[in-house]
Amino acid sequence: MRVVIGSDHAGWILKQTVIEQVRALGHEVTDVGSHDDKPVDFPDIARTLTGKVKAGEAERGIMVCGTGVGASIAANKVKGIRAAVCHDVHSAHQSVEHDDVNVMCIGAQIVGPWLAKDLVASYLQAEFSTDEDCRRRVEKLHAMDAEG
Repeated sequence: MRVVIGSDHAGWILKQTVIEQVRALGHEVTDVGSHDDKPVDFPDIARTLTGKVKAGEAERGIMVCGTGVGASIAANKVKGIRAAVCHDVHSAHQSVEHDDVNVMCIGAQIVGPWLAKDLVASYLQAEFSTDEDCRRRVEKLHAMDAEG
């Protein structure tokens, strides 16, 4: 799977652990920044990351910021993106299985490297359910997207 990864300055150190885990799981990584601790605006990174997902250059994205919240808000502003803050393994896989999430957001100030590795594994191993209820609900999300 092709995975695009981005962070702001608060998440860039944990992003390295995330990148290593994605590669260890056998996936391809595109890193869209940030590359140091100099302040950057998470909406700019989110725009670049979500652009890669929308263009089909990556199947999924992972954003790392301080709490994951700002990254999630920014990513969800982009039509066609379904982003979720995931700080537990259950949410990391269920967000994909039930809601077809294509961008997972995690907070470097909330989770450490050990949990981040488990979150990444759970998120990337999950597949969108074929359950009719899940499919119907995600179609309603697509309709909401189309309404603007």
